[in-house]
Amino acid sequence: MFARGRALDLADAPFHTARTMHMTKAFLGGLAILTLVGLAGAGCSGKTIQYPEDHERYLRIDKAVESLRKAYVNKNASALAALMVPVDATDRLQQEAESDFETFHDIDMDFRVERIMIDSDDIDVYVHWSGLWKKDAEDPGIRHRGHSRLQWVGTASILLVGMQGDVPFGAKGRMAFTNQPPGPGRK
Repeated sequence: MFARGRALDLADAPFHTARTMHMTKAFLGGLAILTLVGLAGAGCSGKTIQYPEDHERYLRIDKAVESLRKAYVNKNASALAALMVPVDATDRLQQEAESDFETFHDIDMDFRVERIMIDSDDIDVYVHWSGLWKKDAEDPGIRHRGHSRLQWVGTASILLVGMQGDVPFGAKGRMAFTNQPPGPGRK
C-alpha cells in the first residue's frame, strides 16, 4: 500500500482522519457558538424586576423630568404649571419661564439626569442641563449650561416643589447680565 521512499499523501490513503478531524473541529466550534448565543438569549429574556414598585416610581420620576423639559422647550405655561406644587419657589420659576417664552422665539434644552435620591415622598433629581435660546431664526442665540437639583415630591403623582443650583429658567435675566457694558473698573 505504501511504498518506501514515497511521500505520504493522506488524500490517497484509505482513511480520512485528517479531513474528518478538521470538519469535526469546525462543526464543534460552530455548535459551541450557537450554544453560547442560545444560553445568552435564554438568560436575558427571563429577567424579572426585583422591586417593581420602585421601578415604576423611577419611571414616573424620569417621565416628570422629561415633561418639565418638554413643557419649557414647547413654551407651554399650563403644562409647566401642572408639574409644579403652587408655592412661592415654583411661582418664581414659572414667572422666569414665562418671561423666557415672551423673549425668545426658539428654546432648545437638554437634561441629563446624573443622580436620583429618594427619601420617603421627597425626591432629589440632580441634572446637568444645557440650552440654546434664540430671539429669532437668524439669531445665533445664547448658550448656557449648568447643574441643578430638582426637588420633587410624591409617590403616584410626581410634582416639582423647588430647584437649586443653576436654574435653567430665566435666560432673559442671564442675557441682561452678560450683555452689560464694561464698567469703569472693568476691561
